[in-house]
Amino acid sequence: CTVILTRLATKDLHKPISILFCNLAVSDLFTCFSGFWIAMLFLTNPDITIFGSKDMLAPYALYTTSILSTIYNLVSIGVERYLAVAESMRTRFRVARSHSIAVVFINWALAFFLGCLPLMGWNCLHTEKSISVLYSPFCVNYLIFITSPNFVVAFTVPLFTYLRIIIILRKRKLSMKACGQAIGTYKSAEIQVARTSTFIWLLALISYAPFFAGVIFDATNQRCHIDLYPGVYIFRNCTAMLITINCLGNPIIYTLKLKTLGAKLKALKCSSTNRIRACTI
Repeated sequence: CTVILTRLATKDLHKPISILFCNLAVSDLFTCFSGFWIAMLFLTNPDITIFGSKDMLAPYALYTTSILSTIYNLVSIGVERYLAVAESMRTRFRVARSHSIAVVFINWALAFFLGCLPLMGWNCLHTEKSISVLYSPFCVNYLIFITSPNFVVAFTVPLFTYLRIIIILRKRKLSMKACGQAIGTYKSAEIQVARTSTFIWLLALISYAPFFAGVIFDATNQRCHIDLYPGVYIFRNCTAMLITINCLGNPIIYTLKLKTLGAKLKALKCSSTNRIRACTI
């Protein structure tokens, strides 16, 4: 909420990256809200969070939607940063506000569609076949369908984009160094991007990898709920806590670090005399 209010109060909300940051905060807010909803259901009726119930479909669907939206926003921010740096010396393409707004709508539409599939009928309320033990009444095949491609996207796309940013900054730094130009801005930007991208990737790995491992265990498990109680459900709760920690870590990485990281990336996009000379060379 602090991030959203701060973004709304600032004058640079029209910037493409600011729209994506604000939308990421909204996704994190939905994740925390749905997690709180599930926690309240656990406190009032713990059995339905273990054995499953129709009452769990809506909170689980909202939880899935918010997690997917967060992942898509993280990927979108990585792509936007890459385009901002890779295309900073070209005038034929710029990431505009309309692009960010379109990406936000696409992210939410895709997240809502995939997250609400159990509400549309893809659930195991009336059958015990392929029912999830950890997230009843979800079906195991639905969880595999949701987690597998998004897990790959969440780790490969940001890794590729931030590595490409570092490579581009290093190449430009070497070009300017060969021309006898000052390279302090590029060197500082390279270090900052490398540090921040490492935090982003590690935070995503720590937050979502245990959840994905739990889904894999769920798909290969043949035992019933009672046999797995309480150890596996403690692990399930820990994965939910890690996802919540990711929601707390995103503002720290993306907002508190934005002043230094954004200043460096903005400096890279400024059409200064040194930049024009470097581009010519």
